[in-house]
Amino acid sequence: MTAIEPLTLNGAFVTLEPLSREHHDGLVEAARDGELWKLWYTSVPSPERMSAEIDRRLALQESGSMVPFATRLNSNGKLIGMTTYMNIDTATPRVEIGSTWNAASVHGTGTNPDSKLLLLRHAFETLGCPAVEFRTHWLNHQSRDAIARLGAKQDGVLRNHSRTSDGVLRDTVVFSILEHEWPAVRTGLEFRLAKYTP
Repeated sequence: MTAIEPLTLNGAFVTLEPLSREHHDGLVEAARDGELWKLWYTSVPSPERMSAEIDRRLALQESGSMVPFATRLNSNGKLIGMTTYMNIDTATPRVEIGSTWNAASVHGTGTNPDSKLLLLRHAFETLGCPAVEFRTHWLNHQSRDAIARLGAKQDGVLRNHSRTSDGVLRDTVVFSILEHEWPAVRTGLEFRLAKYTP
């Protein structure tokens, strides 16, 4: 696999489009929906830090280690959050799907599984990844449950793995989906999405 170029992925509920600085105002509005940055175990940028977060993700894209997306709701065109391919390993090839957040008002509406279906399908069926990884804070039970519902298996826990924005050491839970597991995961995601009306 060569470097992943920025691309647009279109789903039933959301469109993932290459992140740009023009997304700033819409993402600030999305972040204010639920004030998710106040949850200490997440890394959702506050409105005041949105510009710096966009710049950080674009710098990682420039270095080849991340492909960041803005998530747009198809029904009304509003921006609802961000997601990425990160820790890109072109030699294996392997990617992590992470740094994801969505506005509180769209939780439970099918937008997250639709986003994951788009990213996983592209990783396995276009990029040829033998595995896709997910990581989250040990104490972020909502995220851990959501990753497990995808069909990902827990690989392990990296203890005292990194520091949160307030300097506290965090334990990181690592999950993955392997290439041979992808067809069943895809079927499960498609079944879940069929319960919603785009």
